[in-house]
Amino acid sequence: MTTRHQLTLLLILPFLAMSRLAAQEDTDHWLANCREGDWDDHPRACEVRETGMRATSGPFTADPGKNGGVAIYGWDRDSVAVVAKIQTVARSEADARDMLKDVRIEAQGRTVRAMGPTQTSRQHWSVSFDIYVPRHTDLTLETENGPLSVEEVSGTMDLHALNGPVSLVGVGGDVTARVQNGPLSVHLAGDRWQGTGLDAETVNGPVDLAIPTPYNARLETGTVNGPMDLSFPLTVTIQGHVSNRIQSTLGNGGAPVRVVTTNGPLSIRRAR
Repeated sequence: MTTRHQLTLLLILPFLAMSRLAAQEDTDHWLANCREGDWDDHPRACEVRETGMRATSGPFTADPGKNGGVAIYGWDRDSVAVVAKIQTVARSEADARDMLKDVRIEAQGRTVRAMGPTQTSRQHWSVSFDIYVPRHTDLTLETENGPLSVEEVSGTMDLHALNGPVSLVGVGGDVTARVQNGPLSVHLAGDRWQGTGLDAETVNGPVDLAIPTPYNARLETGTVNGPMDLSFPLTVTIQGHVSNRIQSTLGNGGAPVRVVTTNGPLSIRRAR
């Protein structure tokens, strides 16, 4: 082993140890559910892989493939740890296990990517990433048929999901989130938005917005074609019908926080 490879291994090992401690319970539960779950009778195989790398400047991206999901967690390290939860479905358990070998996880620079064999209706694979990044990280993320979530990270973020839910918990910075067909959940933290602001929208899905007390922001929210449920009073300015868009100054005001839906119900509640 060369000196360079030795150094790389020494750098990665602490990241993997930390990720195992943080995610072991979740991955054990996922493996048990994947292997023993009875939601269908298709032969399948399941595996968890872990890797890590140094964080570098620039936006971090993750591509889980067509049917995969991405969950990003902020942590107090200058490294990136990746837990890849891989599931394959095939005509037989042996074929599913063989397919596992053809699913590859690449993690280098600012990108994590899942790649695998051609998929059909009877043979397919999916990868769900749990990724731990420094708390101040720029993100560019997109999923097609899987969930996307970010927790306790601040940065410039461009987040897109086509047919999956998006969840934002304790995030900050300059954040844009778009969902086409799926729910949007936003859980604000602290007493104000830290950063430029939030612009989050789903077209065909419900919105759940949790706001701490006290909180300071310029809030825009609402729904066009769905009911609205407010669990606490707001002083609002109405744009169009009451079910369209409302604006409210929370506390002393602050950064803009926009969380809206077009064709779905809206719920606003106090954060617990």
